Amino acid sequence: MGNEIHLLVIFRDSFTLIILACCSLLSITFMIERWLYFRRAEVKGDEVLRHVHKLLEDGKADQAAAYAQKNPAAVSQVIHYGLLHASRPRRDLEELLASKRLEERMKAESNLAVLGTLGNIAPFIGLFGTVVGIIKAFQDLALAGGGGPSVVAKGIAEALIATAGGLVVAIPAVVIYNFYMRKVKTLSVEMEVAAARLVVMLGAK
Repeated sequence: MGNEIHLLVIFRDSFTLIILACCSLLSITFMIERWLYFRRAEVKGDEVLRHVHKLLEDGKADQAAAYAQKNPAAVSQVIHYGLLHASRPRRDLEELLASKRLEERMKAESNLAVLGTLGNIAPFIGLFGTVVGIIKAFQDLALAGGGGPSVVAKGIAEALIATAGGLVVAIPAVVIYNFYMRKVKTLSVEMEVAAARLVVMLGAK
């Protein structure tokens, strides 16, 4: 049984797999963090505008601003910012809303670069582990001076596991990154639409 390949032993002895495990943990952490953010950030802008418009018609501008402020959604925060500057000229209001949309987009994109980077570098880390494993396999073969496939089995196994590990880390990271970037684009459009409707609603000159 001495020639058996134990995955835990290979994992323990391979610093490449340890690095990939850390990358995987980091990736999962930011996936969850972004999921929590988008869960809070997603809200229908029309619903917020409808409620705000009703409060404004009733002459309750302060309540309208407070209602928008307490909602953590990005669209709601843009509306709140517009209500705070409702007395400004139309051109100034539009520029202020545009700057607020950029600020909220930056918040939405926060930490997504980490997922994108992990998705790009994980296969290369796995490839590095593959190269190291193959080198180790040939070194073991040279030192043994023969002995057949069993001599190089551990090194080859480490090489293949490193490749697989890199893909296991990279594929979910890239998929989730693209998924969240799609959400960012959707959120940006919703903020732009809400801002334009708010300007019309406020009747800024």
